[in-house]
Amino acid sequence: MKYEANTPDEYINQLPEDRKEVILKIREVISQNIPEGFEAGLGYGMLSWHVPFSTYPSGYHCDNSVPLPFMNLASQKNFVALYHSGIYANQKIHDWFVNEYPKHCKYKLDMGKSCVRFKKMNDIPYDLIAELVTKITPEAWIATYEKNIKR
Repeated sequence: MKYEANTPDEYINQLPEDRKEVILKIREVISQNIPEGFEAGLGYGMLSWHVPFSTYPSGYHCDNSVPLPFMNLASQKNFVALYHSGIYANQKIHDWFVNEYPKHCKYKLDMGKSCVRFKKMNDIPYDLIAELVTKITPEAWIATYEKNIKR
C-alpha cells in the first residue's frame, strides 16, 4: 500500500489502528537503538533512517538527490515490512539475523534480500529488531555501501 505523506507522523496517521500500533512500536524500538548519526524521515513513501548529506554528501548512487538510505519501515497490504540494508550488504549480519530469528518468533522467517516481512502482528521480534539496529554505525554503513553496493 502506498500512503501519501510529507512527514513520518502524516504517514503513521493514515494507517489502520492495528498497523499504527505495530509501526509506532517498531519505530520507537529503532529510534531508541539506532546508532547516533542516522537521521529519521520519509523515503520512498515509507518511514526511513538514512545517512544525512552532512555526513555523506554524495547521497545514494541511484539518485544522488536522496540521502544514503539505511532502513525503511512500511505497512504493506498483507504485512509490515522492515527493510535493513545491512542484512543485504553484510553477510555476517545476514547470517546472524537468520540464525537468531527462530529464537524470537514461532513463525517461519519471511525475508527477501533486505526486507523482513511480518505477517503476524502478534509475533514481531521487537528485541531482535532492537539488537539488529545497533549492529551498524553510519560510518560502518558508508564503508559497507561503498565496498559492496556503490558502483
